[in-house]
Amino acid sequence: MSAIIDDYITTLTPRAKGHIRGLAKLVITGHGSVMLSEAGARAGDEAADVVLSASDEVFRNILSGAQNPVMAYMSGKLKVEGNVQRALKVSAILTAQG
Repeated sequence: MSAIIDDYITTLTPRAKGHIRGLAKLVITGHGSVMLSEAGARAGDEAADVVLSASDEVFRNILSGAQNPVMAYMSGKLKVEGNVQRALKVSAILTAQG
């Protein structure tokens, strides 16, 4: 597992834990993927209810609050597959500070 994926797991576990239903996958282009569930974040690449794909730079900007996830989606920087309502919930978790 790469240091980049480890960093996402460390950052996203407290944000996702107890706040997400089902399974979401973040695909960080060229680095791998992170699975989000009620238990937190972990490395993985299985089927999920919703899949968000973007570059490391885009995800880091979303996590820091420098990039609005809806605008990233509308501009084509963030790709979404699956349930849109779940994608919105995942984006709220990504932008949560804490």
